[in-house]
Amino acid sequence: MSPKALVSSSPVRAFLAVEVRRRRPELIAAALAGAVTAASATLLLGLSGWFLAGAALAGAGGPAAIAAFNYLLPSAGFRALALGRTAGRYGERLLGHQAALKALAELRPALFSGLAAGPPERSLALSSGEASARLVQDVAAVETAFVRRSAPWGAMAAAGSGAAVIALASPAAAVAFLIGLAAQILIGRGLAKRLTDEAGRDGLRAAGRLKDGLNAYALASAELRCFDLVEPAVRALMVHDAELGRAGLRRDDGQAVLGLLQAAVTAVTVVMVAALAAHGPMALAALAVLATLAGLDGAAGLVAAAQQDGAYREAVERLDEAAAATPAADPRPIDRNTPITLDGHRLAAGERIALVGPSGCGKTRTFEALLGLRTAPAGRLRLGETPLESLPIGAARPLLAHAPQDARLLTGTVAENLRLGRPDADDDAFWAVLEDAQLAARVRRLPEGLDSWIGDGGEQLSGGERRRLSLARALLRDAPWLLLDEPTEGLDAHTEAALVAALDARLTRTGQGALIISHRPAPLRLCGTTIDVDGRP
Repeated sequence: MSPKALVSSSPVRAFLAVEVRRRRPELIAAALAGAVTAASATLLLGLSGWFLAGAALAGAGGPAAIAAFNYLLPSAGFRALALGRTAGRYGERLLGHQAALKALAELRPALFSGLAAGPPERSLALSSGEASARLVQDVAAVETAFVRRSAPWGAMAAAGSGAAVIALASPAAAVAFLIGLAAQILIGRGLAKRLTDEAGRDGLRAAGRLKDGLNAYALASAELRCFDLVEPAVRALMVHDAELGRAGLRRDDGQAVLGLLQAAVTAVTVVMVAALAAHGPMALAALAVLATLAGLDGAAGLVAAAQQDGAYREAVERLDEAAAATPAADPRPIDRNTPITLDGHRLAAGERIALVGPSGCGKTRTFEALLGLRTAPAGRLRLGETPLESLPIGAARPLLAHAPQDARLLTGTVAENLRLGRPDADDDAFWAVLEDAQLAARVRRLPEGLDSWIGDGGEQLSGGERRRLSLARALLRDAPWLLLDEPTEGLDAHTEAALVAALDARLTRTGQGALIISHRPAPLRLCGTTIDVDGRP
């Protein structure tokens, strides 16, 4: 398969190709800085070998040789090369990570959008733990590969500077150095694929399963304690942890074998260079040996980068699933007066409709289909004159405000949760909807009022309070239709009566329509129309 075809078949690779072009100046600067680092390190070590050997020979030659030995010029060279190495390494890290972070700042929102806007069957099948793993650890694996793009430049600089310095002692030694360097890179990269690829892939998969399990058990922590199931849950998690550990050990074993290989290649190359350079001056021979060590070390980054290839490819494949092509947005703006038809009933503006039927008959699924949280069933829903299933996912969302039965809240404050309903709303608007949701008195008792922290997912509130905060958030949204799923579940009779009365007054005042699901009679008394969804898919 051609590289172009490979990129076109992978959304993430295509995205990274675009980012590479956008970040080209920074990447080129990082590559040049890497080359400066490798060349400076090689020249610095070679010069050190020459200086030490030359100084030793001068010392052995007596006072006249010592007086004639020029140590000022090498000292200046040491300083210049040390500064160049330090500045180059800093520049490579800074510019490489800067380019990577800028690219990934674009990638994560794109992935999140792909998850949110993709086909519901794909998005809803991905657990929150697995989604977190992909948005965090998989993206981190891509970042590592992005940062290592400067490794070939460093290797080339190390090869060029090392060969040039070694050639001062012996051209044949320089050739031997280049042969050893090529062997280290080719053999090392080939073995890296065999020894570390699958371990890198398995590590990402195992980490995803571990995060998935941790998330699932954390959500059920109260139930696990109540039914004395903490120990079985820990044992189940340790199975995934053991898988992750085994993958890490296999990767470490592979890296250890590669380290031994590099040490062996280095030793053989150094012996060859030393033997070929031994016929010349001792100072140049020392220069050649130390330059060989530095040059081989400068090219080691290419082998290290190859050890990450398996994790990188696995991360790209997993991210491609999350970033698969999403349906194009409908270019036509949705008019607020666009009618909705449900099971042949055309919803009139301001109408209040009860969806009834036994549990499991599809009432909540009807709401989710309207919202684009699942595929709309054929023939049941229309937006204007168009079947909803033939429109882009979420086409009806601008017309809807939703308060679900299973209220999901942000980990944050009351105000932050309300702001999801209308980002530009002020405190007066917040208090107004809290009054209608019969939650204002409770929020006023909180230490910081609207700015009070409500815990992870709103855990500091009761179930009924979380549902009413979700309802208040829906009331803030400027939409012609309210979708209310069991809005009074878990409330006492007095609070329920006050909430229903407040909803009745609000709907009358705003002219909003409402679709209401409830197994309790009080909310259904708000409705003048009933639609029985029993038996419909």
